[in-house]
Amino acid sequence: MLAEFLQFLFSGITVGATYALAALGFTLIYNASNVINFAQGEFIMLGGMLAVFFAQMGLPMPVVLLLAIAIPAVVGVVMEKVAIEPIKGAETVSLIIVTIGASLVIRGLIQVWLGKGTHSLPAFSGDAPLQILGATLLPQSLWVLGVTAVVVAGLWYFFNRTLTGKAMLATSFNRTAAELVGINTNWVLFMSFAMAAGLGALGGILITPITMTSYDVGIMLGLKGFVAVVVGGLGNGLGAVVGGLLVGVLEAMGAGYISSAYKDAMPFVLILLVLFFMPRGLFGGKSTDRV
Repeated sequence: MLAEFLQFLFSGITVGATYALAALGFTLIYNASNVINFAQGEFIMLGGMLAVFFAQMGLPMPVVLLLAIAIPAVVGVVMEKVAIEPIKGAETVSLIIVTIGASLVIRGLIQVWLGKGTHSLPAFSGDAPLQILGATLLPQSLWVLGVTAVVVAGLWYFFNRTLTGKAMLATSFNRTAAELVGINTNWVLFMSFAMAAGLGALGGILITPITMTSYDVGIMLGLKGFVAVVVGGLGNGLGAVVGGLLVGVLEAMGAGYISSAYKDAMPFVLILLVLFFMPRGLFGGKSTDRV
């Protein structure tokens, strides 16, 4: 029983770390612009698909990783400039529809360019599983968890110890006041979309050796990332991380102990319960205590 529980737990934490990265992307953009970016899942897909494409070209892995993160970051900036900026100040529903439209465009272009096939990357440090109390843990899972932990620590340092990070926080609290003290809020918005896209792409790269990828994986990954950010508290960085891990673990436990047929339904049951009892999420909405 313990081995079985640990197996589900390891699986849940691994995929939950990816949801946490997606949720952090939602949080960055929401804090900077109050836009809920439903194209975030497509950045996860882009990271995985581009990594596969460049790896098949025979490029060294460091170059593959750099390109697979940088290109989605550029796509994120272009999306902000082309799709979001022209309707700045529009109603929330209109902005959501625009981000959904952007996600459809990205997905369609990748489908035409790279096809409908399913792809995988080789694990970063081999496939030999580690044995822990009867359960197995893939080395790639350690990469997912380790890199996610480094990213979270890096974001905490960025927002709390750097002038650029504090400028982004100031913009999220009060955009008008930030402009009055000389902060370029348009640049902050570009940075937010680039960072959110880069985080999503990183999550896609890390999880692809475990779950594989295709042009349409971003739909469900994006929705679960949104569930994670709402469960944790929309706009709260710590809540995004905890929410992602919680969604991943609940999904794995539900699949293991109930039925895999209900795996994708578990996160949406969780969001209904949280919104019913705690409408602002587990950690509340925007706060001064960000990741």
